[in-house]
Amino acid sequence: MKVGGLLARRRIGLLAAIVMPLALSGLSACSSAPKNDTFDLSASPAVETTASARNRQLLIADPSALKAVDSEQVLVRVSGSEIRYLSNAQWSDKLSRMVQSKLVEAFENTGKLGGVGKPGQGLAIDYQLITDIRAFEIDASGSDRAVVEISAKLLNDRNGTVKAQRAFSASVPTGGSTNEIYIRAMDRAFGQVTAEIVAWTMTQL
Repeated sequence: MKVGGLLARRRIGLLAAIVMPLALSGLSACSSAPKNDTFDLSASPAVETTASARNRQLLIADPSALKAVDSEQVLVRVSGSEIRYLSNAQWSDKLSRMVQSKLVEAFENTGKLGGVGKPGQGLAIDYQLITDIRAFEIDASGSDRAVVEISAKLLNDRNGTVKAQRAFSASVPTGGSTNEIYIRAMDRAFGQVTAEIVAWTMTQL
């Protein structure tokens, strides 16, 4: 019994000697891996509009986008056909969800709608705003610029007809080449597009 117990303890000691270096090696690899800086879009700017639609409720549908655009990675266009992603940087959420959330916030901030929300929030919908994110990137093919382009359709939810549609775009020079400068330029471009979408939509309701 004593011999068996001694052999068992030796086997356990040998197993521990193998497992521990592996575990420590894994921890070392994790700690040395580069960490991405995480960025969010700022609060949407106030929109100056005299239009009011307090008897209308608006649904901001889930935006659509190509897979390359709709992720947590920050897109950089190197040429007309080549794209890369900004190193050591990421969005705080999937891009389409961020855009949707900021659009809802911008419409709420006008105070001139009967209600605005996302799918699943139980609104008695009058209109849907359907958007497609065509571009949300740093264009590095020439002088670095932040480019945001979003197309929008205003759908009458009562009869399924499109009341109006329009594409909105903004291009803002970055003025530098750090991640923070790139993100600020994209944020400004998105702010311009958001303000135009809200003002246009309010005049259509």
